[in-house]
Amino acid sequence: MSVRAIRGATQVEANTAESIYAGVVELLSEILSANALTPQDVISVLFTSSPDLNAAFPAAGAREVGFASVPLICAVEIDVPGALERTIRVMAHVETAASADSISHIYLHGAKSLRRDIAQ
Repeated sequence: MSVRAIRGATQVEANTAESIYAGVVELLSEILSANALTPQDVISVLFTSSPDLNAAFPAAGAREVGFASVPLICAVEIDVPGALERTIRVMAHVETAASADSISHIYLHGAKSLRRDIAQ
């Protein structure tokens, strides 16, 4: 087994707890599915959100998909003028037998524009 980092991001519809939680649930579910992982394979997750998202902590949404025992932390992205709004980013550290080249990094909705080279 190796430790790998998996990146991802999503753009949510609104600055509401419901929208933030739904975005996190969708993003984490896609990351797990695309990489054949379970929450037990996850070592830790760092969430960042754009400064305009302050209605809820993204980590709270992760609890809905089985991340209750996973160390989670949230931070705010740098407020760069013109940056994509309503964006949640993730860096998950996982244990996996997968090679670095076979890891699927997940970018959803408007966040696909952040990494057109690897977005689905």
